[in-house]
Amino acid sequence: MLLAATGSLLAVPIMRLSTTTVGPVTVATGAAGAAQEVEVYNQGDGSLTVTASAVASWASPTVLAPRACTARPGQCIPVRIALNTTSLPAGRHSATVVVNATGAQEGVQNVLVIVQMGGGIPDSLNLFAAPNGGSETRELVTASRASTRVTTQSGGNWLSIAVQGGSFNFNVPYKVRAESLAPMTEGNYTGAVTFSGSQFAADNKSMAVNLRVTSQPIARPSSGSLRFRVPLTTPKQLQRVVIGNASGGTLTLSAVTVATASGGDWLKAVQLPGYSIVDVTADPAGLQQGVHRGTVTVASNAANGSVVIPVEMEVFPAGAPVVFPDSVLNNATFDPGDFVAPGGIIALKGEQLHFGDPLQNTSLPLPTKLGETQVFVNNQPVPLYYVSYQQINFLMPFETAPGEVAVRVVRNGQQSANTTVRVASRKPRILQLLDSGNEAYYAIAQNASRNNSFPIPARYGIPNSEPARPGDTLVVYALGLGAVNPPVVSGAASPGGPLAYATGNWRVIFGSGVFVSGIEITPSYVGLAPGFVGLYQINFQIPADSPKGDQIAFFLQEDGGGTQQVLVAVQ
Repeated sequence: MLLAATGSLLAVPIMRLSTTTVGPVTVATGAAGAAQEVEVYNQGDGSLTVTASAVASWASPTVLAPRACTARPGQCIPVRIALNTTSLPAGRHSATVVVNATGAQEGVQNVLVIVQMGGGIPDSLNLFAAPNGGSETRELVTASRASTRVTTQSGGNWLSIAVQGGSFNFNVPYKVRAESLAPMTEGNYTGAVTFSGSQFAADNKSMAVNLRVTSQPIARPSSGSLRFRVPLTTPKQLQRVVIGNASGGTLTLSAVTVATASGGDWLKAVQLPGYSIVDVTADPAGLQQGVHRGTVTVASNAANGSVVIPVEMEVFPAGAPVVFPDSVLNNATFDPGDFVAPGGIIALKGEQLHFGDPLQNTSLPLPTKLGETQVFVNNQPVPLYYVSYQQINFLMPFETAPGEVAVRVVRNGQQSANTTVRVASRKPRILQLLDSGNEAYYAIAQNASRNNSFPIPARYGIPNSEPARPGDTLVVYALGLGAVNPPVVSGAASPGGPLAYATGNWRVIFGSGVFVSGIEITPSYVGLAPGFVGLYQINFQIPADSPKGDQIAFFLQEDGGGTQQVLVAVQ
């Protein structure tokens, strides 16, 4: 059956919110915060009937009568959120307000409300950096725009501050950065940042900054805080934190402990044996709805001592699955709003998508149901790779016609509101690895000429990796290349013979850059990877006159468009 775009997707209400994040709103300790408003409007047809709810008693929403929008033409429905924060302790707190418009597309959306009780500027910051260019940054928020002055007592201009808040004069974020400059030797350096002129008196202060430059290990968690949102009576949820080393030596974790503000054993954390990775689980069993707080402390041999990670778990009544807006994504890039293609692997993100342990397909063809969960595209069930509480991976069927298509999730008979994603006949994207330190994206590829090694610099520590050489044949993996010849049944394994070639005039542009046009190569094969579902591969030979280096760029080109630019290492 042709999964065509219906053309009537917009003939329903479409709920839109003026924002999905409120704050951080700075509130004096012991005081109630000023009420905040989020505006709801209809981008489709018909009318909206809006309700709002929250389980945190300090964030209380009320739906007001429609009125003219404040920041756009037309009518809006305000949701006023009262901040009943008098009993909250000092520190940062968050809660979710759920806005619901039954029957509307995108008809269930979450608004994250954040308050900072007490001033957002601490008395002091202790920062750590590796010698010769190492750095650490912290983000701080003032209630209103302030003047800042930086001083250092030693080491030169190693300390800086920059406002991140654009033209707004409230809830203004600042980034404090300490950097180990080339002349600085290992040791301790002192400085200060002075804030003045904020309308919130507690923000006007001098904050001491201490920098330690060291070649000893420096522990840096991949997440500075964790937040869980878990329905009552559902299985525990897991998040993983990687404890990286921002300096020299070998980082060794010695203990992982947890504490909860109100007692109980809902929070657990364990180190993965042999790795600097901590698995954190939050279990709602036996708890009342509301927001529960705790901490995970990771002790190690790092110069900066124990890492303390604040944790919040919001427990709420279970309901239907929720797909977040702009969260039906190309699994190669995860860029919101990006087109996807027939035959592409799609990631869908939300909450309550599946209850229980994550499930993935164990055989081919792919099933259209995993556990109690299904995904429908234009009312047709689609093949599934994986389901979990917060994410589903599915195949966009080859039969899907280009255009805007409706997507929804059904879990045990309960269905989400519809959302949409735009489908193009092809939207090629090369699978990539991110080296966050250098902001460099390396292609996920294998070198068929050198024991299927990965053509990335060996310094990244990935087993079986080494730079490629001119004349080597690379096998690069991609998604979204669209139709193939001969056709393949959606969800079935791609054949090993005859091979399923991607239709079109495909070329590889190798060694391209800002000032380099690149070398055009005709690949030996562009099509589906045999034995897989939705995975494409591009086989090509590195040209003899290839440039050399750790970051040699290339991309795949077709008459209707191309992929993003990615990197390989060539020596």
